Amino acid sequence: LLSTQIHLYIFSLPNVYRKAEMVKFIKPGKVAIVLSGRHAGKKVVIVKPVDDSTKDRPYAHAIVAGIERYPLKITKKMGPRKIAKRSRIKVFIKQINYNHLMPTRYTFELETIKGTVTQETFKEVSQKEEARKAIKKILQERYKTGKHKWFFTKLRF
Repeated sequence: LLSTQIHLYIFSLPNVYRKAEMVKFIKPGKVAIVLSGRHAGKKVVIVKPVDDSTKDRPYAHAIVAGIERYPLKITKKMGPRKIAKRSRIKVFIKQINYNHLMPTRYTFELETIKGTVTQETFKEVSQKEEARKAIKKILQERYKTGKHKWFFTKLRF
């Protein structure tokens, strides 16, 4: 008798008190780690989260830009040519399911990256290559200036 009264009381409350909404914490600029696939263990930046499904991807996913090959260690003895070669970065852009991403507490400033990658970028190979090259140039500059040093180090696990 008591449990039915509680049940009736709960459902007599307005929807405001009953409904629990999930907080959207996967936002542009959030750094995540890829958990599965070819790029597993690599750090990525979320460029654009897509919470609702699209025609070709019937699940929540995010457009990400990440580092495929991290820059190598540099010492004082090395010459300028060797330093230039060792500080190269290989970048990838991809659409990844939320289930295969582990968000971190870190964020990455990406005002310059936002406009380069969209849903339409992935329709043509040439557009994807251009976007990848543009992001590579941006990330290379970021690495050379010394900003976000932690992002350009390989994840050891």
